[in-house]
Amino acid sequence: MPSIRDVANLAGVAVGTVSRVINNSGSVKPATRRKVEEAIQQLNYIPNEIARNFKMRKSKMVALLLPSIWNPFFSELAYYIEDELDREGFKLMLCNSGGKPEKELYYLDMLQQNKVAGIVGITYNDIENNISNNIPIVSIDRHFTKNITCVTSDNYEGGRLALRELVKAGSRKPAFLGSVTSVFSETMKRKEGFIDEAKSLGINYTIFEKPDPVLDEEAYFTEFLNDYRDIDGVFAITDMFAAQFIERASKLGIRVPQDVKVIGYDGIQNHSFFHPILSTIRQPVEDMARMTIKLLFKKIEGETLEKDVYRLPVIFRQGETT
Repeated sequence: MPSIRDVANLAGVAVGTVSRVINNSGSVKPATRRKVEEAIQQLNYIPNEIARNFKMRKSKMVALLLPSIWNPFFSELAYYIEDELDREGFKLMLCNSGGKPEKELYYLDMLQQNKVAGIVGITYNDIENNISNNIPIVSIDRHFTKNITCVTSDNYEGGRLALRELVKAGSRKPAFLGSVTSVFSETMKRKEGFIDEAKSLGINYTIFEKPDPVLDEEAYFTEFLNDYRDIDGVFAITDMFAAQFIERASKLGIRVPQDVKVIGYDGIQNHSFFHPILSTIRQPVEDMARMTIKLLFKKIEGETLEKDVYRLPVIFRQGETT
């Protein structure tokens, strides 16, 4: 494996010059920088990140704790988080927990021992007592009682907007389909907004929920479709829930949107390859990701943030299901 000295010898410069190029610190002439970069590429040299962080006493690694990389919303979020980190010369460590609390605790313990610069966390489990204030943390969607900043979309307004759009599309018996997490999450405000808007408009509504995670999705949707056949509008807590409802409803001959209007939440279907294209409350995923990292950097630098919760506006995106 090539060393930093090998790179210096090939480029014809001092080891310190190579170090300045790698760390993007200090003054290096453009021509010299090009020689070093060419030598790094030619030798396929990979800097020892751990040793470099130890020497600098400052990590350039940020961890992202996700419930599932398979979920398109989380994947899109991770893409923009990594891009924003890369702009600032930081690297991303992805921790995919599968939504399992024991795996989240394992990752948190590992990250605290390895002294990453900061953590972006997305969790819906009760791991409050294992969250340390020793490492800067920004949460997405979830509140903690400790001094941890939360970035989220305006879930409450999203719920109100979904109800209004269902009514506008002709729904008179709308229902909310969701799941309840063991701890409070901003996502629960989607239901609150839905209910409050329905009451303000004098619309009768139905709430159908099960504990999260839904272990038997087939039973969940079968029960709903059997017990609430007169429902003519559905607001699902996520786009994935909405897609699953549409799939199962179609098997029973229920047409969307002729028999039932459907609106999801997230906005993960961005391409015309998806049919039907889902009507949805679109979260500003890129803005959420970039704001999260900007706030995390401020916490890393020891700054005091103005707010505990940063809520970004949502929009309704018309599809083929309303």
